[in-house]
Amino acid sequence: MGYQFGVSEFVHQRLLTELSAAELRLSAALARPRRVALACIVVLTGFGWLALGLMAAADGTGWGSLAALCRLYPPGGLAAFAVAVPMWAAMALAMMLPTAGPMILTYAEIADTAARKGEAVVAPLVLVAGYVAVWLGFALVAAALQWALAGAGLLQADKVGLLFAGTIVLFAGLYQFSAVKQACLTLCQRPFPFFFANWTTKPAGVLRLGLRQGLYCLGCCAALMLIMFAVGVMNVVWMAALGVVMTVEKMTTSPRFSHVVGSILIAIGFGLVAASVL
Repeated sequence: MGYQFGVSEFVHQRLLTELSAAELRLSAALARPRRVALACIVVLTGFGWLALGLMAAADGTGWGSLAALCRLYPPGGLAAFAVAVPMWAAMALAMMLPTAGPMILTYAEIADTAARKGEAVVAPLVLVAGYVAVWLGFALVAAALQWALAGAGLLQADKVGLLFAGTIVLFAGLYQFSAVKQACLTLCQRPFPFFFANWTTKPAGVLRLGLRQGLYCLGCCAALMLIMFAVGVMNVVWMAALGVVMTVEKMTTSPRFSHVVGSILIAIGFGLVAASVL
C-alpha cells in the first residue's frame, strides 16, 4: 500500500509539474501581444481563404467560376442570399485582414511595451474582434445588395450588366479622390496617433477601438470592394489584386498611390460604359 501510494503521489506531482510548465509557456505566449496579433491575422485570414477554397471544391468547377454558386439558385431567392452571406464573409476576412495588419501590429507593439513594464493590457484579439465585426456587417449588407441586384437582372452578362459594371468602377475611381476617402485613408495609414490618443486598458474600450478602426477601414475600402459586383463576385484574380491595392494604400504615407488607382479605375469605368452603349 505504501509503495502504491508513493507511486501515485509521484505521478500526481509529475503531472502537476508538466501542467504548470505548459501553463507557464501559454501564459508567456499570451503575454506577448505581438505574437497574439500575428496569430489572429494569420489564422483568420487563413480561415477566410480556406472557406473560399471549400466553396470552390463544393462547386466542383474551381476558382475561376466560384461565383456560379449563386447562379445555382433563382435570382432574388432566399437560397441565393443564404449562399451569398458566407461567401462575402469569407471574402471580407481573406481580403481585409491583411490590410489591417499594420494597424493591429501597431496596437500590439504598444501593448507589448506596456506589458514589459508590468502594465495591464488587453489582448489584440479584442481589437481584432471589433474590426472583424464591422466587416462581417458589411458582408451581410453586400450579400443583401447582391441578392437585390441579381433579382433586378443587373448582374447579367449583357449590355445592361456592362453599363452597371462600368458605373460601379467609375464610382469607385471617383471615390478615390473624395475627402471622405482621404480622411479615412489617413487614419488607416497612421494608426499610432489614434491609439496613443485613445489608449485604454479596458476590454470594452479596446473593442470600441477595433470598431472605430473597422469603420475607418470601411470608409477607405468599401468602394473598392464593390468592384467585385462588376468583375464577378468571388473572382479570385480580382480579389487578390484589390487586396494588394488596399494593403499598399495603407502602407504608403501620401494619397499619390490612391489617386493613381482612382485614375485607372475611372478610365476602365468610362471604357465599360462606352462599350455598353455601342
